[in-house]
Amino acid sequence: MVGQVRSWRDSEGLQGGLLPDGAGQAAFELFRSKPSAIPILIAVPHAGRRYPAALLAQMRFPDQARLRLEDRLADVLAHEVAEQTGATLLVSHAPRAMIDLNRSPEDMDWDMVADGTPMGMPRFAAGRRARSGLGLIPRRLSGMGEIWKRRLLAEELDARIEFVHKPYHAALSQGLENLRDRWGSALLIDLHSMPPLGPKSGHAPSPDFVVGDRYGSSCGSNLSSTAISHFEGEGRHVAHNRPYAGGYVLDRHSAPARGIHALQLEICRSAYLDEQLIDPGAGLEDVAQTLVGCVRKLADELSSGLKTVAQAAE
Repeated sequence: MVGQVRSWRDSEGLQGGLLPDGAGQAAFELFRSKPSAIPILIAVPHAGRRYPAALLAQMRFPDQARLRLEDRLADVLAHEVAEQTGATLLVSHAPRAMIDLNRSPEDMDWDMVADGTPMGMPRFAAGRRARSGLGLIPRRLSGMGEIWKRRLLAEELDARIEFVHKPYHAALSQGLENLRDRWGSALLIDLHSMPPLGPKSGHAPSPDFVVGDRYGSSCGSNLSSTAISHFEGEGRHVAHNRPYAGGYVLDRHSAPARGIHALQLEICRSAYLDEQLIDPGAGLEDVAQTLVGCVRKLADELSSGLKTVAQAAE
């Protein structure tokens, strides 16, 4: 197995970014052991739960919208997996309601902005996700309608991009480069959760996990296959790229030709939360252990690939 995991509790925690109107709170936190134990970085962009009072005051139905937008407690799973495997961990504390870190800064519904675009950003036509209400700043939710009481000021959008989005992605990029430089290759696991996609029994049970690799473009096929085979071996229902193939994070940060691979991993919330999909459920520890096994196998697969390349060079 790659590396020897020391005590992850002794790892270095680095805070970064800044929550606008958040009384000086950090927008994200990076946990890493030095030197790194395995060439894997787990990122959790949608589980942030630090809501400044000013943000909540602008929301029409804050309690309902928060639960709908969050990858509820995905960070709890990620912390457990990182502690047991030694993976580097990047967790956003900024909530998705404030800014979606899996969207491009241009993927914005500009009709939400009251007084123009910030910093002279080009006003491209809104993409499909933004038009559906889930762009850079989420606008509406099905069955709930508009999230916000008023339009966003350009200076507010500017602050969210400058103090949350840009530093988060800079930290993610640097973390992956550091791992690649140390190990010769690195893997990003962009961790998300999804609502149940249908019944879990019957002819075509809905998946517990979805492995996304941008249809083969964001990582080596051996890594996707390793993850899928692991989940199947654990008796879990797993899908590949459908309905989630990965998004902006994978497009921006994956570079397999340079040894930086990326997977998006979606976990069904019913597998680890309670019946209300709010609090930890009876399956949380089992899901965490399933993820631990997957990360270890992916680390071994990366190591095996590097040895193959070295032998070929000889």
